[in-house]
Formats: sequence, structure tokens, C-alpha cells
Amino acid sequence: MGRVPNVTRADAPPSLRNPLAFIAARWTPDPRTVRRAALAALVMAVVIVVTGGAVRLTGSGLGCPTWPKCTEDSITSTREMGLHGVIEFGNRLLTYVLCAAVGWAIVAARSQKPFRRSLTRLGWAQFWIVMGNAILGGIVVLVGLNPYTVAAHFLLSSALIAVATVMWQRTREGDGEPRPLVGTAVRQLVWFMVAASALLIAVGTVVTGAGPHAGDSSEVPRMPVDWETVSKLHAVLAWIVVTLTFALWFVLKAVDAPRGPLARTRELFLILLAQGAIGYVQYFTDLPEVLVGLHMFGSCVMWIWVVLVLLSLRERPATALDTTVLPAQEPATSPSIAGPR
Repeated sequence: MGRVPNVTRADAPPSLRNPLAFIAARWTPDPRTVRRAALAALVMAVVIVVTGGAVRLTGSGLGCPTWPKCTEDSITSTREMGLHGVIEFGNRLLTYVLCAAVGWAIVAARSQKPFRRSLTRLGWAQFWIVMGNAILGGIVVLVGLNPYTVAAHFLLSSALIAVATVMWQRTREGDGEPRPLVGTAVRQLVWFMVAASALLIAVGTVVTGAGPHAGDSSEVPRMPVDWETVSKLHAVLAWIVVTLTFALWFVLKAVDAPRGPLARTRELFLILLAQGAIGYVQYFTDLPEVLVGLHMFGSCVMWIWVVLVLLSLRERPATALDTTVLPAQEPATSPSIAGPR
């Protein structure tokens, strides 16, 4: 990272006008620092989903009955609010940790030399999603845990995870034009799998909205659908995603695809099997809170790997400028796929 620059009084006005440019002019992060910053933002995006699930599963969703304060008279939870207030307020505090992680990713990306605008944009996209989801989280509290707003809250968190995953992957690539590693038919199959996975997550929020874990000990309205029916639909969609993933792995093996797409697809298949096992166990054991929370974590991991499979279908080589930033990379393309260049 180098020596800390000597900042004088004359530097104050420029730093106020554009603090990111001010930092970038005085700090050049190591490529590993940028990758770690992007990974930290992704990890925190998953953590905030899991802790949000813990709030709901412990019945602490209205532990702080209002927003943005915890009570009408206090920003923080009070002793009289008990454990539920501590859990809910603790989850709110983690939002600031998430903001710090995303901010670090933005600063690191902005300070990288040469400047990569695509990385900075992905960082800012995460920031605005976090801000939007914080406001939506406040609305969830103000409307008494309305299940539709809770579902939207989770879906926006899934969008954050997707963007964070893309940024993390892009820190390990160059800025050259993307080159496909597989044929059009294989890419179309993957897009079907991505669409089915997104639908699986969306239906999962309906299962949650109609299920028994309302998020608070008081009477909370549920989605007016039959929980058993929508749970079976969720299971059918899960099997569709598993089937598409296995078909993708089989096709990639048949065409002698590069190692990257094969490895990501195999990993996703194993994750789906584990997630399915947890889902069936929780269904037949009357939804114990621990398994439901584990299933939510598995949903996040599954979604990350779906995005990684999609991104693994192309390579982005380093440009002339990138060679000063990125370490030497092994060619991702199989000779039998790429042919002469």
C-alpha cells in the first residue's frame, strides 16, 4: 500500500469536491486488496440475509416497532424490549457494516490503476440497492411485516448478491471483449437454468409468506394461498433446476468444455442436492427454525453459484493496460472448443 501521503490544508478543498478521486490520487491498492474488498461486500450481502432470517425466525420482526428509530423516543432498543429488541436492532446495525463493506469495495475499485469504470459502477450499483433495501426494510416494519413487502425485501437482497458476485468475478478478469467458451445452444440452456432458479427463489418467498413463521409473536397477515400447494410447486421447480444443471454438466462433458464451466456446474449440482435435502427434511419435520435458516443460507449460496456458472461461459482476457494489474491467467478455453485464433 505504500507510505501514507502527507496531506496539507491546501488538500482539503479538492478532497471535499471529489473524495474518491482524492483518495485514488494518493493510494493504489494491490489487486488482491480489490478482490478481497469485493469478496467482503459479497460475504456481507449473504450475512445480512441470514441475520434477517434470524430476526424473522425468532419472532423479532417487530422487536423495534417503528423506523428509522427503534421506538418513538429511542434510536436504540431499550431494556424493556428484551431480547427481541436486541435482535432486531442488531440486524439494523449490520446494515452499517454492509454499507462499510460496499464502500470499501467502491474505494478500492476507484483507486485501482488503471481505472476500471465497470468495477466502480458495479460497486455503486450495490450501494444504491443497499439504500433501497434499507428503506424497504423500514416499510416492512411500518406496515407490520406485510408478507408481500417481506418477499420484496428478500428479492432485492438476492439482486444485491447477484451484483456483488459479478463484481467479485470481474476483479479476477480483464477488461477485454468477452469471448464465449461454449456454443449458443449451451448458453441458451444456462439462461433457462438462470430463469428457473430466479423463479425458484421467487416462489420460495411465497412459501415463506404463506407459512407459519410470520416473524412476530403477534397476529401477522399471511399470503392467501394454500401453503401445501405452493410448497409442492417450489419442490417441482427445484427438481427442474436440478435437472437443467445435470443436463448442462452432461452437455459440457460431451463437448469437451473448458475446466471452469465444468467445475462451476458440478459445484452447483452438489449445492442443489444439499439444498434439496435440507428442504425435504424441514418440510417433513414441521419447519424447525434452524433448518429454515440453513435453507435460507443455502438459497444464497445456490444463487451465487448460478451466477458464477453463467459468468464462467465466457472469458475476458486482460488488455494491454490490465497487464499491470492482473496476474497471469491460465487460458480458460479448451483447444477443442476454441479452435484456431
